[in-house]
Amino acid sequence: MRLLHITAHLGGGVGKVLSRLVAESRRRLDGIQHIIACLEVPEKSQFVEYIQAAGGRLLICPSQDELTEAIATADIVQLEWWHHPIVAAWLGSGELPAMRLLVWSHVSGLHPPEIPVAFLTAPHRFLFTSPCSWEHPRLAALDASARERIGAVFSSGGFDDMPPPPERAEGGVLRFGYVGTLNYAKLHPRLLDFLAVVRMPDFKLALVGDPTTGESLLAEARVRGIADRLDLRGYCQDVPAQLAGFDVLVYLLNPLHYGTTENALLEAMAMGVVPVVLANPAERVLIRHGETGLIVDDPLSFADALDWLAAHPDEKKRLSENAAREVRERFAVGRTADGLMEHYRAVVQEARRPFDFRPIFGETPADWFRACQGDEAWRFTDDENTTPMPRGPHFLYEKTKSSAFHFRDCFPSDKRLARWAERLEASA
Repeated sequence: MRLLHITAHLGGGVGKVLSRLVAESRRRLDGIQHIIACLEVPEKSQFVEYIQAAGGRLLICPSQDELTEAIATADIVQLEWWHHPIVAAWLGSGELPAMRLLVWSHVSGLHPPEIPVAFLTAPHRFLFTSPCSWEHPRLAALDASARERIGAVFSSGGFDDMPPPPERAEGGVLRFGYVGTLNYAKLHPRLLDFLAVVRMPDFKLALVGDPTTGESLLAEARVRGIADRLDLRGYCQDVPAQLAGFDVLVYLLNPLHYGTTENALLEAMAMGVVPVVLANPAERVLIRHGETGLIVDDPLSFADALDWLAAHPDEKKRLSENAAREVRERFAVGRTADGLMEHYRAVVQEARRPFDFRPIFGETPADWFRACQGDEAWRFTDDENTTPMPRGPHFLYEKTKSSAFHFRDCFPSDKRLARWAERLEASA
């Protein structure tokens, strides 16, 4: 079976899962030939080298003719989708050639970027990367036949390349950490409120992530007099080494975050770090409260959870062992491959057909962007209004992550995108 993946890039979670799926196919001898069309030049070679070593074929920035030829010879085309501008341009380029199309969405769609309902039902199959996506109220109107063509497969590349969880000392001062994006589009906007009420006098949270965004968080903590509760460590390539030094993962995310499989969370759990999370949709399907981690509702329940972990080292150890064992089994790359194969077997039996996504996403880059803004679409009007927009959710002000700024930078000649980005910038 020739399987063509179309992806904007090979960074982060998508790079890991695709590279590990290629290797898993070789290990299983499952007959799948993976061809990966990467529409951007990869910034790092890590996953490129892994894919090539595992026998995968890479097409870097293919021309339209090269991509059309690859589609024609593929048994299945798998689109890795998260509303990236470059992929939006391909979808909106006109009538696409006949293919068997499976879309794998790497965002939940519960908040922008949202998944237009018509997009869910257009391809041969549409797969979520978390069952939490079913919680979107607009999906309630889907009939039974449409639901049969929609599924969920977690996008995990497994943890075979990670060391086993370390032996952690019993008792003593708990070590707290966070790994991931350090801005309020990802982190809870009230993160410092949570940290401020912790009762442990020696509490300190190590932050592993981009130091640029971390500095603004640290500056705000200084104003509030709690800067001593943060340890800004910056970006780190050896994440397992960092995780080995943590007992508890403080993973308090913005309720409007777009994540699904949350690989940073799963990697921590695989290393035996006990997660404390909020009851957001994505986290609720990854963690079993009281079994593989703790789910809290507000700052006070967060402080209570930390006190409980400190007072019950045996329970902390149980949660740690459960988390590591369950994550390494439940989210193994073999589970991902099995889930996808079930849909491949069904899709390959169906007839190829051409696609035209312009009725769903529109004709221009501004249309493509606005089509996935959900309840925030009202901000992006077609008039000549140049006044600052009313202040909105943090994700609107991301410079990348499928934001107006991201689309504007990819399509600088689109006047509506330029105007929307300017109005957003004025309200930042």
